[in-house]
Amino acid sequence: MSFAQPYVLLALLVVPAAAALAWWVNRRGSRYPMAFTNLDVLAEVAEEHRSWRRFAPIALLLIALALAAAAAAQPRATLTVTGEEATVVLLVDVSGSMRANDVEPTRLDAAVAAIKTFLSEVPSRYQVGLVDFSSSAEVLMPPTTDRAALNESLAYLLPEAGTAIGDGLDTAVKLLKASLAETATPEAGKKIPAAIVLLSDGAQNRGSILPLAGAREAKRAGIQVYTVALGTQHGVVTFGFGQYLNSIPVPPDPATMSQIARITGGKTFTAVNAEEVSSVYRSLGSQIGRHKERRAIGSWFAAGAAIALLGAGAAGIALGPRLP
Repeated sequence: MSFAQPYVLLALLVVPAAAALAWWVNRRGSRYPMAFTNLDVLAEVAEEHRSWRRFAPIALLLIALALAAAAAAQPRATLTVTGEEATVVLLVDVSGSMRANDVEPTRLDAAVAAIKTFLSEVPSRYQVGLVDFSSSAEVLMPPTTDRAALNESLAYLLPEAGTAIGDGLDTAVKLLKASLAETATPEAGKKIPAAIVLLSDGAQNRGSILPLAGAREAKRAGIQVYTVALGTQHGVVTFGFGQYLNSIPVPPDPATMSQIARITGGKTFTAVNAEEVSSVYRSLGSQIGRHKERRAIGSWFAAGAAIALLGAGAAGIALGPRLP
């Protein structure tokens, strides 16, 4: 936290001085004798005089003074805030290995369930698009705020052939850039409110663009990529039947996912079961679009000062001397 007018904080010196003055006045006043003919009244007054509660009004008044001085100094702090708008593209691997059932019921089914969780968590004003990729990439839904349409488009996520992560990233970046150009022009120096959530369960084996090349393109566009490596090292897919039944190992590639996130300034996650992938997407749904921003917080101190001042007045009335 910093202050635009730090010299105003010198007014805080008044607080200990006022506290010392109040203590001195109280001590000085207690030296004067008073005559009472009613000992019951004397006992009651003496008890009130000894009680700490009688200092509550002056204490609250001093707190109000301190908070008012802090507000006048124009404090500013770096806060994590949720942006008014953002655009997110969900990039989903639909290669044949997504049929593996090491993540139950299958990797793809778990991913679809997690995406639904994401859509329920992300702010409704954020635009979300959907792109899938196997041997090539395809836009299933351009960025939109229509959550019903997005949920319907999830039905088109079906396991196909190979894995072209780089091509998927390239398609997602182009889609985001086009969407941002249509909706708004970011202010100079302001970070583009855009992100990609990439889920994949394996290494690239198709496509014309390498994964890290796609990541560097995202970085140039100012787009963070959050990556999720789904599956276990023991995952397999089977094909054929009878004596021709074969199993192919399909381990995930967390190293590549981590590199993509690091290059773009995003975060990387691994998930080995349906609960973990759902948790990751739930967390991303509440985090994406949040950023750090310097903001004035003087109003917080001013509000605190007003509350303390009202409290001092109420305490003065409630705890004032009462004689029968």
